[in-house]
Amino acid sequence: MRAAALPSAAGSLLLTVLAAAPAGGAPDVPGTGATAAELRGTLVATARAAAEGIAFGPCADAQDMPGSMQCGTVEVPLDYAHPDGRKIKLTVSRVQATQRDPLNSKRRVPRQGALVFNPGGPGGDGLYFPLTGLLPQWKRLGAAYDLIGYSPRGVGRSAPLSCQDPRQLFKGPSQAPTHPTESYKRERIAQAKAYARGCARRAGSALRHYTSLNNARDLDVLRAALGEHRLTFMGASYGTYFGALYATLFPSHVRRMVFDSAVNPDPEQIWYRNNLRQSAAFEGRWADFREWIARHDKVYGLGDTPEKVLRSYERARARLARKPAGGKVGPGQLQGAFLQAGYYDDYWPHRAHALSAYLKGDPRPLVEQAAPVTEAAAETENADAVYTAIECNDAPWPTDFRVWDRDNTRLARVAPFETWDNAWTNLPCAYWPAPRQQPLDVRTGPGELPPVLILAAERDAATPYDGALELHRRLSGSVLVTERDAGTHGLAGGPNRCVSGHLEAYLLEGRLPARRAACAGHAEPEPRAGGR
Repeated sequence: MRAAALPSAAGSLLLTVLAAAPAGGAPDVPGTGATAAELRGTLVATARAAAEGIAFGPCADAQDMPGSMQCGTVEVPLDYAHPDGRKIKLTVSRVQATQRDPLNSKRRVPRQGALVFNPGGPGGDGLYFPLTGLLPQWKRLGAAYDLIGYSPRGVGRSAPLSCQDPRQLFKGPSQAPTHPTESYKRERIAQAKAYARGCARRAGSALRHYTSLNNARDLDVLRAALGEHRLTFMGASYGTYFGALYATLFPSHVRRMVFDSAVNPDPEQIWYRNNLRQSAAFEGRWADFREWIARHDKVYGLGDTPEKVLRSYERARARLARKPAGGKVGPGQLQGAFLQAGYYDDYWPHRAHALSAYLKGDPRPLVEQAAPVTEAAAETENADAVYTAIECNDAPWPTDFRVWDRDNTRLARVAPFETWDNAWTNLPCAYWPAPRQQPLDVRTGPGELPPVLILAAERDAATPYDGALELHRRLSGSVLVTERDAGTHGLAGGPNRCVSGHLEAYLLEGRLPARRAACAGHAEPEPRAGGR
């Protein structure tokens, strides 16, 4: 978005790795965290991991796991500058390559090694990724590759990070003003300060070590533990950012890499400006959704123009502010549910139906879709904590709320849908107690990195398209495949056969199109009166 090592073998491996390390692969750049000490620590950790491997066995919740997924752990240093200090264990999952052609079960497919996946976040858990091999669209990849998932540091079972009691997470219906009052801002500032203090109190001195650079180093340790000389990796969303860090730090360790829905890696954009850009992009995607609803007014009755649909939405917001639906869904929960539709257009029929039913007197679909899932409180709190820690640690943030107030007030005039909600999510970074890093300058020169594949949707709001263009510019020899006139976040394994064809050709055969290629957008969802 987790047998005892032989000292002589570990020493031999360490010498091999040191000899093979590229001269420019991990520079000692002051302030970036890419120091010589951390390079040495990474080499020590990868040598140990290569010697020890991963003892895969039944997963802890094996009774709920279909197929043949196995789990194990890999040990990484909490602080790579001190590889003999505190260690943490990352939980890793695997489904081994079937080596059977899904179109001809008698034909044997050569195994190509391990394909490691990260779903993004920060805070996303990729532990269950190997189960995608059961899906038809993943069977060709599952035949050739061991499908590898893992919980990154801080996530799930991998030394989980927490910033508050999960029971505090869902206190009830909440407001989500698009133009907050001064008193509301003061309330959110107090909450942000308290949250930052909670992170420091619960994590202690470990807090500073939850960073994207350490995620990239952990990925190299995982590569070594899997017995892979070179990494085949697919990262989605945030996974593209630390994947790009990996490509910059360890270009000679890369076999193939897929960057699906790319984060803009420009150090000037990490992370404050990226979040402002994201808020602006969600306004465009919200407009796309309203246009779709308006075209299907006969089904939903929410208005035959985007402006009328917006008035219907605002009418629901006002009603929910007075009386939350089911006692659980207020304006904040409504906004959260419709934000999900900005990520994935297959949610559009469900959300449109829920809004329509609510305004016609039936709140049940809206409550079903928007009410907090209290059973997932611990998981959600953990993901939130990791997200906050990594983004706050990775880069400098404005520490004066007047800067946040100025920038978000201006933006909310033209992009009110997500702007302030996004600001409140990230505001703990203004009061963060741990040291900030300077982001690494992601880039590779000609011939340093094998050709890599970037996938991007033109109207993606979560990772706006200019981020894919920037990553493409910075990774020499990369190829960009664009899904035109579409905005779903995350394209791999999706409905676009053109995109899937490029993905499979690259991962299975190493074939790439020209420097840039385009696919027509996938079909929009069909309206459904019942939302299903």
